[in-house]
Amino acid sequence: MARVLNFSIHPKVPVATIYGRLVRVNGLMLEAVGCQLGTGDRCLLSCRDGSEVEAEVVGFEGATLLLMPIHATRGLMPGARVRPLPSAAQIPVGAGLLGRVLDGNGRPIDNQGPLTACHWQAAHLNVPNPLLRKPIDGQLDVGVRALNTLLPIGKGQRLGLFAGSGVGKSVLLGMMTKYTRADVVVVGLIGERGREVREFLDHALGEAGRRRAIVIAAPADTTPLMRLRAARLCHQIATGFRDQGKDVLLLMDSLTRYAQAQREIGLSLGEPPATRGYPPSAFSTLPSLVEMAGNSDHPQGSLSALYTVLAEGDDQQDPIADAARAILDGHIVLSRTLAEQGHFPAIDINASASRVADQLHSQEQLQRAQRVRRLLGRYQEVRELLPLGGYQPGQDAELDMAVRHYPQLSQYLQQDRSQPVDLQQSESQLMALLSEIEHG
Repeated sequence: MARVLNFSIHPKVPVATIYGRLVRVNGLMLEAVGCQLGTGDRCLLSCRDGSEVEAEVVGFEGATLLLMPIHATRGLMPGARVRPLPSAAQIPVGAGLLGRVLDGNGRPIDNQGPLTACHWQAAHLNVPNPLLRKPIDGQLDVGVRALNTLLPIGKGQRLGLFAGSGVGKSVLLGMMTKYTRADVVVVGLIGERGREVREFLDHALGEAGRRRAIVIAAPADTTPLMRLRAARLCHQIATGFRDQGKDVLLLMDSLTRYAQAQREIGLSLGEPPATRGYPPSAFSTLPSLVEMAGNSDHPQGSLSALYTVLAEGDDQQDPIADAARAILDGHIVLSRTLAEQGHFPAIDINASASRVADQLHSQEQLQRAQRVRRLLGRYQEVRELLPLGGYQPGQDAELDMAVRHYPQLSQYLQQDRSQPVDLQQSESQLMALLSEIEHG
């Protein structure tokens, strides 16, 4: 009688792990061989002092894997062991995130202990089916008068905040975070100066705004991959609350730093620089990130997003600014000229646009907004002539009205950072202003 041999593995015997080894370090890129890993998989590299550095597979060349470290590396040696991580990246989800500050991996960095009332789930970036997205049919109150009436933000809209350095974008973001009627606010500080993180928390956000906000910080000194992870984490956490039926406002500062991080990785992989040093991947990753925001098929939840876009040298034709303007649902432009005049928030109404305004406002509201835009535009026609005495009143009644009432228009567009103005107040104040202009 033949004997049947049982080769089943005993449950207590561990399965063998295949390790790779590090063969080259080339700038930001690490090269390893001997591992069976795909793009997006993670691994750990052993350092000289016994610690391990996490890295992610971002490409391959033949049998050689191209890795990008998550954190700064030191102590790596030729032939260092590369250990694959079997589990996929996970993100925290839950009400315990409110009021916390996280890094790009979802770990708290605010010295308030571990996360509570949260659970960890697999990270994913599934874009909703465009035919199943709930339409934008309601306005989000952001507590800023000029935006509520002239540049309405819809629940599920994605806008860009285009600004140079030092014109008040952080102040405006802080006002929107504190005064919005959204249930949850997710703030991503991506690639900015480390000093600005603490200043935004203490001054722009404040204690009241921080209680319902989640801040993800990846300053400029972090690796490019950490900055990309932090940007994706912002969207993953925001979509999690959106799919729970909550109105979510996502503020990401900035989309330009995200593109620059992708540029560093793309150039390290050998991509050719296409436009002003940006490789093609820097432009292709923007829509995939932005499309995560917006509404889904959930009947209640919404996800509105505001991305800051840095206009280098106040150049509105910067390639990233131009690409962002094309894929977003509107843009808010901050003017350095207004900021230098002490006009805050320094929103250039005529250079800004909301592509869903006609879906949110009635015909009367649209006409009032158009009236304000026209008066501001007419004033700009002669603004430079006024100090020189080159403007002669009495030849154009509408132009005379714009010049005479510009101080009232400018006062309406300004707002103290400590004084929120809701939707109803914004509309009533605009109606009173236009009535004064027409009959004054």
